[in-house]
Amino acid sequence: MTGLAPNKLWADQDFNGGSSGLYIDGLWRQTEATFPVYNPADGSEIARVANGTAADAMSALDAAARAQAAWRAVAPRARAGLFHKAHALLISRAEQFIRTMTLESGKPLTESRAEFALSAEFFLWYAEQIAHLHGTYAEGSHGGYRVVATHQPVGPCLLITPWNFPLLMIARKAGAALAAGCTVVTKSAEETPLTCALFVKTLHEAGFPRGVMNLIHTTHSSDVSETLLRDPRLRKISFTGSTRVGSLLLGLGAANIVNTSLELGGDGPFIVLDDADIDLAVEHAIICKFRNAGQACVAANRIIVDASVEDEFTRKFVERVKNLKVGNGLEHVDVGPMISARQRERLHGMIGELVEAGGELLAGGKEISGEGYFFEPTVIRYSARNDVICGTELFAPIATIFSVESAEEAISFANNTHFGLAAYVFTRNISRALSYSERLEFGMVGINRGIMADPAAPFGGIKASGLGREGGHHGIYEFLEPKYLAITVDVANG
Repeated sequence: MTGLAPNKLWADQDFNGGSSGLYIDGLWRQTEATFPVYNPADGSEIARVANGTAADAMSALDAAARAQAAWRAVAPRARAGLFHKAHALLISRAEQFIRTMTLESGKPLTESRAEFALSAEFFLWYAEQIAHLHGTYAEGSHGGYRVVATHQPVGPCLLITPWNFPLLMIARKAGAALAAGCTVVTKSAEETPLTCALFVKTLHEAGFPRGVMNLIHTTHSSDVSETLLRDPRLRKISFTGSTRVGSLLLGLGAANIVNTSLELGGDGPFIVLDDADIDLAVEHAIICKFRNAGQACVAANRIIVDASVEDEFTRKFVERVKNLKVGNGLEHVDVGPMISARQRERLHGMIGELVEAGGELLAGGKEISGEGYFFEPTVIRYSARNDVICGTELFAPIATIFSVESAEEAISFANNTHFGLAAYVFTRNISRALSYSERLEFGMVGINRGIMADPAAPFGGIKASGLGREGGHHGIYEFLEPKYLAITVDVANG
């Protein structure tokens, strides 16, 4: 890739000059227009990639539509074989993926390594599910006929991936779509196209047929998405990103009744009850809040602590936060940079508003000088319940701690948001944990743990946090349509 030689990202690969291009119909295509990719740790340009247009996106959809019938007809075991080969290639390129993710997203190598491991597991999970997509057979309720329910691929799909988890999102989305027998057009995030390019190259080398997987990089996201969604051949969109953009895409797809999966924003409450293991809660709060510099939809947005243990929790939490090492992800650090200068700049006003609303600044609160987009891990405490950020996703290394007088108040406060993605409950009483988790209006609840992503689990939210699920059996069925056959049976002459 142009500009990558200094970092030796692809030194052991021969991309024949095509790595900065679009991947359409099994070929890498160059474009006259390109856009830069920056390392948020120092602001340097690390690559330039092809800047696709709406016309390029239509070429990709043309290829996906042409390939759909043949890909659907590939036998399950043969399709699974391609997945296993791709998985082996992914594993062989682990360090290349890890370094690429850190360079373009800024996250520490430890986080990139964890993301790679989870992404590879997702692809293996889907490989193992392909041959197990069974239907049902039953006698009709009034006799004389049989009810057969089967599934078929929804058709060509548009997958739009975010920058904060560049490998996990494409592996999870494309894995499910391809396993179901759908062809895809993937639009990578403008900030992190290199990881997606390497992933697609890996699938190409594993032998996935032409047209089955297509990749567009672009700074013209709206034009590309709108053009594709107006075409009736596109039958599915899977998007991860902001609720605002997700709502727009849902509206655009309405004209053609496009099957839609959305994984959107979050306002995750992290509840610490009076009987919680405080040290465990602190440990997981650190991970849940500051992973990816707080730039995660499932991050702990509001830490809600019972008043009886709030002092102890806050003291230990602040101590840990002050010892977090911030820096270039290629070094031994705990927290990397924000993805861009613009993302960092918005934090100044945000902290001012949080303090003005009654918050006490206990740690951080300032950007870190230098070439990268670094910001101090920040803690702001409120002496009581405060609705200042209910329904607002911080998406930043800013932890807010709220004191509540009871578990009932904690649940009420937690549910006071239009989001419904992830929530967390810490308590030593499992009966209590189950009772409260059932009352939390969220699609996922972590009980005594701050990390929930797993290949076998249905990841997703409710309310303004989205539609559908990714992962588990649910993930594949998001890309399949049920089909019902009513078959007359002449029992007397059978």
